[in-house]
Amino acid sequence: MKTMLLSAHSITKKFPGVAALREVSFDLQEGEIHALCGENGAGKSTLIKLLSGIHPHGSYEGRFEVNGSEAHFGSIADAGRAGIGVIYQELALVEEMTVAENIFLGREPVRWGGLIDWPKIFRDAAALLDRFQVTLDPAARVSSLGVGQKQLVEIVKALAKDSKILILDEPTAALAEHEVLVLLDILRDLRKRGITCIYISHKLEEVFAIADRITVLRDGSTVVTKKAAETSRSEVIKHMVGREISDLFPRRATEPGEIVFEVNDLSVIDPTTRIERLHNISFKLRAGEVLGLGGLMGAGRTELLMHLFGAWGTRHSGSIRIGERKTLACSPAERIQEGLVLASEDRRRYGLVLDHEIGFNLSLSSLNQFTHAGLINRKSEASSNRHFFDSLRIKATGLEATAGKLSGGNQQKIVLGKALMTKPRVVLLDEPTRGIDVGAKIEIYEIINRLTAEGKAVILVSSELPELIGMSDRILMLHEGRIGGEFTRAEANQEKLMAAAMGQQHVELV
Repeated sequence: MKTMLLSAHSITKKFPGVAALREVSFDLQEGEIHALCGENGAGKSTLIKLLSGIHPHGSYEGRFEVNGSEAHFGSIADAGRAGIGVIYQELALVEEMTVAENIFLGREPVRWGGLIDWPKIFRDAAALLDRFQVTLDPAARVSSLGVGQKQLVEIVKALAKDSKILILDEPTAALAEHEVLVLLDILRDLRKRGITCIYISHKLEEVFAIADRITVLRDGSTVVTKKAAETSRSEVIKHMVGREISDLFPRRATEPGEIVFEVNDLSVIDPTTRIERLHNISFKLRAGEVLGLGGLMGAGRTELLMHLFGAWGTRHSGSIRIGERKTLACSPAERIQEGLVLASEDRRRYGLVLDHEIGFNLSLSSLNQFTHAGLINRKSEASSNRHFFDSLRIKATGLEATAGKLSGGNQQKIVLGKALMTKPRVVLLDEPTRGIDVGAKIEIYEIINRLTAEGKAVILVSSELPELIGMSDRILMLHEGRIGGEFTRAEANQEKLMAAAMGQQHVELV
């Protein structure tokens, strides 16, 4: 029988006006990977903040035990001393520092006289990277690394503190498919080395690939804990959302209409490096169509959408046509006037003003509709905000609720609502379901169906190949800034898409 390493007993955590956790019980066995699943707002993040000492002992009811003894975490440092390390979705690295400096930040070894022992830092960092089979240069600046490599630095940083319990909060949210496979292999190796993990993810294919047991939270309560081998994706989804979902990708294709957007031989120069980043890209988009856009991290997907929206890059050659009108390089405001809008992948940085209310955010890109003689018609603005608030089913107390305090899924609905209020003909969606739960994803997919049914055209960027295949009518795969392949929905499968993303190399998915 395995040793019980950590347990939570009847944990209840209340905030003003809401109970985030209700009598939650959870346990972690030594040498296991235990997945924690649930919709946004189910209580996962709150439970992790209690375990990590962010919400200190005394601010909640119930108790935690580590190795059979009651644990009182008054701070992050207390949790660290108990062997708990947390890797959050938002990485906490100093970009200007090296890999080694980040690993030992705040715990730098010193020599006689109080001076930092720099040779030891780099020597010990190299040993740690080698120990956990992470092939990174300890002297490399973090700013030069890819997202997947940064994630690995975070893991080594946590393990350098002799963490026995590693909590990973949506660790693959920003990773490409091949980076996900690397990370899962590293976690399997850590399990063999005796490191125990709590794995939080909305991506159930990863959960079933890596987890020994699965616990589901819903509305702040524990619903079920089961061995992964004794349950299924459909059963876990049912427990998460409280209902049966028969179709994870409910694409309702419409008959494509006229060409509303066309890109011809587009090449774009990176404004920072002055190097050509996008090369000879051409495609057409019809009314009522969803064009999927895939590729590995760094392939140029976001750069392409940002350039189409007028927010990035210098056009070297090529043309863009919206409807019958060929357009020149212009600003995002002008693009919106032409009927094209972008919902950014980074909703917290580019999509929302987090400390303002929902209503402020919804109408932010459409104020010209409600403005006359320099004055905003607040009644008309509020009426339009209420329409999108209701039609998108944003879960909040009202339009006055602060955007930054909502769940990821509801924040994404605000971003979409802000885009749709501009009355676009072409909608660019960059990773619209990243970091949100299954139930919220289904709602986003239904919004996409609604858009195409109204005759709007959609370009959908996604790192999740099943989502691309399930929600696109056609798919373009980018490889190093070029189109690596084009597929109809009927032609597409994961192997073909990955091969195109890697420059036509044949790959076997595992």
